[in-house]
Amino acid sequence: MTDIATEAEAEQLPPEVGIRIIYLGPVAPHWEIEGIYGDEAAVDEFRRRTNARLQLLPPHDPQFRRNRERVVRDAERENYELHWDLGMPDEEDE
Repeated sequence: MTDIATEAEAEQLPPEVGIRIIYLGPVAPHWEIEGIYGDEAAVDEFRRRTNARLQLLPPHDPQFRRNRERVVRDAERENYELHWDLGMPDEEDE
C-alpha cells in the first residue's frame, strides 16, 4: 500500500523541471530542447535522451508519433513539465 500512497503523492507535487521542445524545420537538426526552469543537469540529461529519440525525425515521419509518446512518458515519469512547439496546430487540438 505504501507504493500506491507514494504514487499519489508524486502526482500532487509540482513539476521540478520545465522543458520546451521546438521544431526548427525540415533541415536537420530538427529539434531544439531548452530548459524553462529547474536543475540544469536534469535538463541536460533529458535533452540527451530526447535527442536520441527525435534527432533525425521530422514531425510528419510515422516514427515521430511513437517516439513523441516515449518522450512524454519519460517526462511524466520524471515529473517534468513538457511543452511542444511544432510550429503548427496540434492534431489533438483540432
